[in-house]
Amino acid sequence: MAVATTTTTTVQHQNKTQTFRTTQSHHHKKKRRRNTSEVSSCLKYMIFSFNVILWLFGVLILAVGLWAWTEKDTFNNLGKVANIALDPAFVLICLGALTFVIGFTGCVGALRENTCLLGMYALILSILLLVEMSAGILGFIFKDWIKSQASTGFQTFIVHYRDDPDQQNLIDWIQEEWLHCCGVEGPKDWDYNQYFNCSSRDVGSREACGVPFSCCKRRPNPGDRHIFERGCLRAGEEWIETNLVPVAAVNVAVMVLQNVNSSLIINETGCLEAIEEWMEKNMISIASYIFVYFFFHILGICFAQNLRADIFAQISKWRH
Repeated sequence: MAVATTTTTTVQHQNKTQTFRTTQSHHHKKKRRRNTSEVSSCLKYMIFSFNVILWLFGVLILAVGLWAWTEKDTFNNLGKVANIALDPAFVLICLGALTFVIGFTGCVGALRENTCLLGMYALILSILLLVEMSAGILGFIFKDWIKSQASTGFQTFIVHYRDDPDQQNLIDWIQEEWLHCCGVEGPKDWDYNQYFNCSSRDVGSREACGVPFSCCKRRPNPGDRHIFERGCLRAGEEWIETNLVPVAAVNVAVMVLQNVNSSLIINETGCLEAIEEWMEKNMISIASYIFVYFFFHILGICFAQNLRADIFAQISKWRH
């Protein structure tokens, strides 16, 4: 009888030991599973690194726009701005602010694993993508209206050419550096500017009946430049005394050359026509840039959503 009791006690002890070991093993497995992160570190820091650069770029653009407005004292003269939407500084401020918000929500949301900021980041990119695609489709359908609006906008730039240094620099860059054009349809468009209109001659404008320097064609070989040591006043007197007869001949020649075709020194092509030709010549490059831009745009949305899904999976694991 004692042997039977001892055997029963031993079996019960073994069962308890096995149950305890099973419980411990399950506990260790559960603990190990909870300690394993579902969030991809590679994806997390890839989003963070890219958006830090984007955030800093947005800060730089915003600072440049605000600095331009400060230099022009625009903050104290907002009522005098003819068309604020066409102000290059205002465009930089809007672009910088949008880039700043996108970069901030992306980098902080990824670094802190904040699902709200990542959701906002993906939402802003999605809205921006939708707006861009809609604008592209509508621009293709209503291209004549877009052309008309571009013509009106550039005409406004011409009218206020001397009023805003940013618009002046932008027009000069377009005409001289980029498209090598003059005016919207041609040089005659500069008659709409009060300084270049022929009527300005009556008030003593030296630019009357003329065009900005950016309309002029560049010399192919301007040659080397060096500093002259002799004063210009004495040099001019000596030159006139030496070349008195040629000077008289030049005066006659100038009157004759005033009737020569201006296309020899001025770009006759309008900027609207020039930009259409430029787009036709660079259609493949433009399409490639747009494709790459949209690819990375969509990739950013997908990455943000994948990271959010990983974070939610990790939260669910912790709860169980």
